[in-house]
Amino acid sequence: MKDKLRNRYFLMVRTCLLLGFCTHGLLYRMEETGASPKMLLLLAVFISCFSLKEISFSHLVSGNPGKYDKHMLMFAGLFAGVILGYFQTKIGGAYILLTIFWAYEILSSVVTEQMIRGRRVSMVWYVLPAGLLLFPTPVDRYTVALVLVLTMFLYVQHDFVVRFYRKQNQEDTLLEQRLKKDLVRQEYETKAELQKNILKAENKILEDRAALAQTLHDKLGHGINGSIYQLEAIKLLMESDPDKAQAMTQAVIDQLRVSMDEIRGILRKERPEKKDMSLLQLYKLCEDCEGKGVEATLETEGDIDQVPQQVWEVILDNAFEAVTNALKYAKCKKIDIKIIVMNQMIRCSIADDGAGCYEIKEGMGIAGMRRRVREAGGSIGFESQGGFTVNMLLPFTGGI
Repeated sequence: MKDKLRNRYFLMVRTCLLLGFCTHGLLYRMEETGASPKMLLLLAVFISCFSLKEISFSHLVSGNPGKYDKHMLMFAGLFAGVILGYFQTKIGGAYILLTIFWAYEILSSVVTEQMIRGRRVSMVWYVLPAGLLLFPTPVDRYTVALVLVLTMFLYVQHDFVVRFYRKQNQEDTLLEQRLKKDLVRQEYETKAELQKNILKAENKILEDRAALAQTLHDKLGHGINGSIYQLEAIKLLMESDPDKAQAMTQAVIDQLRVSMDEIRGILRKERPEKKDMSLLQLYKLCEDCEGKGVEATLETEGDIDQVPQQVWEVILDNAFEAVTNALKYAKCKKIDIKIIVMNQMIRCSIADDGAGCYEIKEGMGIAGMRRRVREAGGSIGFESQGGFTVNMLLPFTGGI
């Protein structure tokens, strides 16, 4: 069923009821005196009132009412009521079914308007048209009662049950749209954060390199230049004064040894931290995945400054191995890398949302990951259901 027909099904049902009840009244009238032109004209006007009421009420419900919609609704309801009153008094209640229909039409309009205003309405109001059973009518009362009950259930179902589920469906649709917007926003923020962290790590490394170059220049430049000048002087004294040349050569050697010790000390102190280098490589790995159409995230918890260099090496090597395998075989759309620093251990997991597998066959890649973790004194496990996950638990001090 198309959406247009699905949204208008209740209008179609009510229209069928209207025409059916009009036909029923005409048949009763024709058995007595026949259908006069005046009666047909009044029925045509009544059907027009129904159309006018439906158009005006749909405008009010949509939230975009016209200037005269409310007045037209009241006019259609009152005028149709007058026509029904005429039928009931002049024709002896042959149109009782049509009166039941119009009573529920008016009642449904009032209830709907109250619901739109946020007011609670009881279903007890839908029992009120049962009072029409007290009026005399040529139609069998059991037939009238049956039609009244069926019409009541039809309107109650639409005004309370169907409308509730439609409202719930609209709320679910709005919630779904908000969730999609949140996912898009989170994805954008994740990419922006990833790029920010990459730039931050790169800038830190560049700053460390600049500081290292400046320190080498400040502390070693003068000494090395002095050694060069002494070597030039030694070259001139080698023939004329060999003893002095030899003494100066030993002095240059001693000075260069001191310079080498200073270089080692500077490099130990000024070199970029292994943590920054490792994080930069992991961020670069995530960026490479993004370039291949796979969303990748890096998440850290705890004090990652405590992670020793040998553990970073294990994490890096195994992360590259796991991500490479995921891109090759898993057909995944997302990869998550998590590093959690606890009191005595470091936990690292690399998980993808790919196809996974029922049986893990260990090749050189998995064997290499096991070997590296074992040498570090840790443990490793694999999960292959609902994607593939590598779980590593590494101590702060291991066997490397």
